[in-house]
Amino acid sequence: MVVRRLLIAFAVTALVAGPGPSSFSLGDAGIAGSAAADPVATDFVKRFERGDYLNAADLAEARETADDLAFAARSVLAYCMTRDSPPDPALVTRARSDAERALRLDPRHAEGRLQLAIALSLQSRDMGLMDAWRSGAGQKGRVLAESVLGDSPDNHFAHGFLAVWNLEVRRRGGTIGARWMGASIDAARSHYEAAVRLAPEDVGVRWQYARALVALDVGRYGGEALSALKAAAAAPADEHVERVMQIRAERLQRLLEGDELPEAQSYALATL
Repeated sequence: MVVRRLLIAFAVTALVAGPGPSSFSLGDAGIAGSAAADPVATDFVKRFERGDYLNAADLAEARETADDLAFAARSVLAYCMTRDSPPDPALVTRARSDAERALRLDPRHAEGRLQLAIALSLQSRDMGLMDAWRSGAGQKGRVLAESVLGDSPDNHFAHGFLAVWNLEVRRRGGTIGARWMGASIDAARSHYEAAVRLAPEDVGVRWQYARALVALDVGRYGGEALSALKAAAAAPADEHVERVMQIRAERLQRLLEGDELPEAQSYALATL
């Protein structure tokens, strides 16, 4: 279920230096682990799974525990990332606030760190590379995801986030900017390979990586992206956010297979 698999992937799409939920996930031990014995938690988890994200967030925010606030952040970001319109800045700010509140309660909360990284990536999406650097958003998102891996090397959500982070920095900053920010294609591939090894059926990881490759250079990386898109199309998609990402992956796949490369790159650039 999404509570286990979700990477809003997700915002990975908003350049952390300046793009999926996808699907970055809650560590399921918190909300999902207690939901069976907690009718309120069961309610907002079910709301999330069917795409009722903002009501799920309202319920979670009212409980004010680190698990619940991190879940609320993820729910708000899932709403932002599954719309066809650009993310609402007020909602992204709300998600960031929820994640920061979770981390004030538990500074090592893995889901709180990942959701804060995603919110920061969305907030810096429209910034230039220099502005993102000056704001600290680009590097902070990376540091947060890397800190999660420092605690849990097998966290595939963090690997997925960093895969896209490296590609987006390379796209936005070019070779020099990527070197300056410590990003590379090799690092992106390494994190992606780790993510799919750990979670081979995660739709979000594959969609976000493929989208970022096409946005970077469709001519050079289209074949690699197509392989990831085919895997995304074949993966199970039981929950709303997964179905949204799978539909997007299938559309991008059709554009690439039809040799509509400019259209594919435009779509990748416009989509989260």
